[in-house]
Amino acid sequence: MKSLKELFRTGHGPSSSHTMAPAAAAAIFRERFPDADSFEVTLLGSLAATGKGHFTDQAVVSKLAPAPVNVIWEPDTVLPFHPNALTFKAFDKNHREKGTATFYSTGGGALREEGAPDQSREVYPFKNMQEIMEYCRHEGIPLWEVVRRYDSEDIMQFLETALDEMANAIERGLAGDGVLPGGLHLARKARNVYLKSRSLRQDIQRTGMISAYAYAVAEENASLGIVVTAPTCGSCGVLPAVMRYCRESRPLSRIEEVRALATAGVIGNVVKQNGSISGAEVGCQGEIGVACAMAAGAAAAIFGGTVPQIEYAAEIGLEHFLGLTCDPVMGLVQIPCIERNAIAANRAVAAAEIALLSDGTHFIPFDTVVETMLQTGKDMPSLYRETSTGGLSVFAHLK
Repeated sequence: MKSLKELFRTGHGPSSSHTMAPAAAAAIFRERFPDADSFEVTLLGSLAATGKGHFTDQAVVSKLAPAPVNVIWEPDTVLPFHPNALTFKAFDKNHREKGTATFYSTGGGALREEGAPDQSREVYPFKNMQEIMEYCRHEGIPLWEVVRRYDSEDIMQFLETALDEMANAIERGLAGDGVLPGGLHLARKARNVYLKSRSLRQDIQRTGMISAYAYAVAEENASLGIVVTAPTCGSCGVLPAVMRYCRESRPLSRIEEVRALATAGVIGNVVKQNGSISGAEVGCQGEIGVACAMAAGAAAAIFGGTVPQIEYAAEIGLEHFLGLTCDPVMGLVQIPCIERNAIAANRAVAAAEIALLSDGTHFIPFDTVVETMLQTGKDMPSLYRETSTGGLSVFAHLK
């Protein structure tokens, strides 16, 4: 498994796979050909199918500026390695080709270049959650300690910074007003939900406050604001909302928050290694489902859960999102994405509570759910995997 620095990435929304990664790929290609007179970019598969709604073309063009860029859209062309692909070509003043490269956006802002080895380094020696749990049991340590032992020396400071960025996104989102960009004319609701929730009775107030925090971050993401992938931009509101709720509802030190975020990172890392966090590859179960699992594990850790109880909370969080499609209306990370962040955040807290009502013993292990999610995603027709050609994205237009 790789460093948590590759899981929690800070950048502009609305999509880690469709905006952040393509922009990074364009910057890499521009650096290789600084004297190019013009560029051609072909967006393939899911990047083309929902690229307009995700502002993929704008992100790429901005990094290749000031040279002119011809953007070609090929949604029906899917390369074998991954459905999120884009090919760059650089030209001289006589329009002779100077060079080309193909990149794959594999989820959560990660990039792979065709024909190039994976440059990221493996830092954790574990294959799955079971091995991690066995190590914790043998060493008598909590999950977060695995991160401190195996990740970079400054990982805890990095996680503190990520927490600050998550908190800032909530504050900006709660202060936001008006309509989200993109053409759906969807009004921001985080502030209204937050203000209303403060005067509700306690049982309903919890739902409202958690939802408000999730809306706040998800709306910031939809507005091209700065967010932290957890594990993606499309699901970035779940974990911050749960962390904020836990901080406000009980005494919680800064170090406990950081350790809870590390715990969530372990869970997300296992899925990145053995499953997928790419909506284009496995549907929204890989985004919202994984975010729910991460947040449930973090909450269980904050509530004092054991390693088996934390693993159980994560299993509950992911299992009950199995099969969730990725069908954004107009390709925008708004409907149903924003509301799903609120639902998943509330469900994460419930999953943690259910796990803590047990001793952590349960029938289906987290690793099995991850394996099931990956196979479910492969079996899912492509129209339900971030192409906006099926599901809500189609039927919403028929109303």
